[in-house]
Order: sequence, then C-alpha cells, then structure tokens
Amino acid sequence: MKFGGGLQAGERGLKEFSHTDEKGRVRMVDVSGKEATRREAVAAAELQMQPSTLERILAGDLPKGDVLAVARTAGIMAAKQTHTLIPMCHQLGLDSVSVDFQTDPERPGVLCLQATAVVNGRTGVEMEALLAATLAGLTVYDMCKAVDRGMVLGEVRLLEKSGGRSGHYQRA
Repeated sequence: MKFGGGLQAGERGLKEFSHTDEKGRVRMVDVSGKEATRREAVAAAELQMQPSTLERILAGDLPKGDVLAVARTAGIMAAKQTHTLIPMCHQLGLDSVSVDFQTDPERPGVLCLQATAVVNGRTGVEMEALLAATLAGLTVYDMCKAVDRGMVLGEVRLLEKSGGRSGHYQRA
C-alpha cells in the first residue's frame, strides 16, 4: 500500500456528526447546557512481542528499568493531556485514571493493557481512556525496542463507557 496525497472529507454531508455545525463546518461541541454526571470509560490495547521480551519485562530485566511502572505513568499523563492532542476534545478535570497490565498464558508474548478514566463532568472520557491505553503501549515499545523491534501495538478499543445522555455501552 502506497500513501501520499491523502483523503479529504468535504464539508457537505457531515450534518449527522456532532462536531459540525448546520453548514457542515467543524466545531467543538457546546456542552455548557449539559448536566455534570459521573462518566467512566474503559479501553484496552494489546502489544504483541517475542515471548522472551515479555518475560524480561515481567522479570524487570531490561536496561531502561521498570517498564510497566513507566508505561503506567505515561498512560496517566496521556489521559491528562488528551485535549492538547485531539483537536475537538474538551479539557477535563479527571477524577481518576488507572492503567493496568495482564498476560494471557494461552497467548505467549501478548501484553494486554487496560485503562480506566473517570470524571464528574459534562462530556465523556472515552478518548482519555483510549489514549491512555495507546500511550502506555507505545511506552512499552519504546522501552523495549532495543531487544524487540518487531512488536505490534494493536486491538485498541473501547470496552465500556457509562454516564451521559447516551447511557451505558459495553463491547460485546
């Protein structure tokens, strides 16, 4: 696949999206009239690597130090900066962000990352949770690339969200 030139979306036909006005122009959604409610989102990602790389991460046997502690910190920091990285996201005073890791004995070499973001606010925290999971995975990649350049970060997805007008969502 060759990239170049890029795709461009026209301003017409976008009225169904909340980030466009009546003329199809991009805008930040006005949430000032919404009631603040507790909102929570859980996102996940997977980082595939050589099983020996994952063993070294879990054993704390890598030259750059405690990979998971640094990745957890990076994920939390990313969630707090979502509004500076994704143009139409609102700046949120997050109440809580956590990043957790898990392995699956049936899938050697796969590190599962899960991020949870919580806010009492007028808009959801899905992007914060998704960004936290993604940046935690990229941080693991950065800290381990010297021993395994073939790692693949993927399967980034929203698992669950609650609160707000659209209610509860749980991935099937």
